[in-house]
Amino acid sequence: MPANVVRIRRGAAADAAALAAFAARTFAETFGEFNTPENLRAHLVASYGIPQQTRELVDSDAVTLLAEDSSTLIGYAQVRRAPPPPCVTVSGPIQLQRFYVDRVAHGRGVAQRLMDAVRETARGFGAQHLWLAVWERNPRAIAFYGKCGFADVGDTEFYVGPDRQIDRVLVARVG
Repeated sequence: MPANVVRIRRGAAADAAALAAFAARTFAETFGEFNTPENLRAHLVASYGIPQQTRELVDSDAVTLLAEDSSTLIGYAQVRRAPPPPCVTVSGPIQLQRFYVDRVAHGRGVAQRLMDAVRETARGFGAQHLWLAVWERNPRAIAFYGKCGFADVGDTEFYVGPDRQIDRVLVARVG
């Protein structure tokens, strides 16, 4: 699957079911082994169900970008207006809330194309900086964000069920 056949588009409410399935699967593949099955199930239901994805897809303070190869979803990202944690002190911040690329598309340039679309979306919101939170035990993602110009500015908490985890908070200029 060459990256040049990948199309990136804005998601719509009609994409909720496909996005919910993809989001739950990629989250579970990435973090499942590090969480109890009960906590993981509860998080997936709360965060990635069809009703939640529908709300996020129609939220005027968020844009969900979908990366597709033909009609197959292979990645997504979500940019949204949200209050940053206190360690984010830059001007004009906007959150990169989610960024996932299917394992079958790793190493093919899809993530970089999706990040380019994220930056364009952030500019459309009038943002000057992107901020994100990434699990401190996700070195692949941290390395990718570093290559994209993100710098570590602190940490924040993230919960999967009652399990408290620590995320690194990273910031980059929109460019």
